[in-house]
Parts: sequence; C-alpha cells; structure tokens
Amino acid sequence: MPIYEFYCGACNTLFNFFSSRIDTNSVPACPRCQKELTRQISMFSTIGRAREDEGLPDLDESRLERVMGDLARQAETVHEDDPQQMAKLMRRFSEQAGMELGAGMEEALSRLEAGDSPEVIEQELGDILEHEDPFTPLTKKGRKGSSRPAPRRDETLYEL
Repeated sequence: MPIYEFYCGACNTLFNFFSSRIDTNSVPACPRCQKELTRQISMFSTIGRAREDEGLPDLDESRLERVMGDLARQAETVHEDDPQQMAKLMRRFSEQAGMELGAGMEEALSRLEAGDSPEVIEQELGDILEHEDPFTPLTKKGRKGSSRPAPRRDETLYEL
C-alpha cells in the first residue's frame, strides 16, 4: 500500500496518508485545520534501520522531475573513477533544482574539484556531512530560504 506525504503550510506540519491503490491525484484536507494540503516528494522506504529524514524542501514537482531526468542522462556519461565529474554533476543539480549547497557539501565538492581523494574527504568531513542538510532552498530573490522552523511531523497514518 502506498503512503503519500502532504504538507500543511498553515499548520507547518507534514502528514502521511495511505491508500489501498496508487493514487497520484487525490489531495486531502489537513486533519487539523481542513485547508488543502500540498503533496510532497518523499524518499522511498526500505527495510532496515534508517534515521528519519526531513525529505526535500517544498519544490515545484514538475521542475524537480525535469531536473532529475536531465541529471540521470548526464550521469550516464560520468566516469565512476572521476570524482571531479561527480562534483560537477552535483553542482549542476544544485543550480537546476534551485537549491544552494550547505557549507559542508560545498567544501566537499570544492575539494573533489581540486583533486582530493573522496576517501580522505569522507574521513575528514563525514561527521559534518552526516549531520548537515546538504541543500537549502533558494527564495525567488536567490537568497537562502526563510527562517521558518522545520515542519513538525504528525506520526499518525491517515487514510487517503
């Protein structure tokens, strides 16, 4: 059964809804304030232990789909033994998706572009990258996103 994630801007809360079938069109009302919710792009789940993820910021879904399609095609030409190409691809993703790199990710990519070993970068920056949100949404003026707090997550599983 698919589980869909929706966001309420009025409540600043993420909600999960399950459906007995694939349903990419229904948009429920907020369980708290009854305003229309916004569908979120969510990570898929896997079996096993994983830390809770905040997901991606509120992005234009069609734009993100185009960017991901373009990057998938570009990734086919990236040589896996060339970290500089991978860094370039990550920068392209950031620019095309309208996201700014976090400080740790920026440092890691700069070091990859300079020819540093990915293993050394991982060893030195691994803890920083693990606890950092690698991307920050840009506002229409091109600055980092607002100071609004991260959305709350309602743990209830609602029916779609």
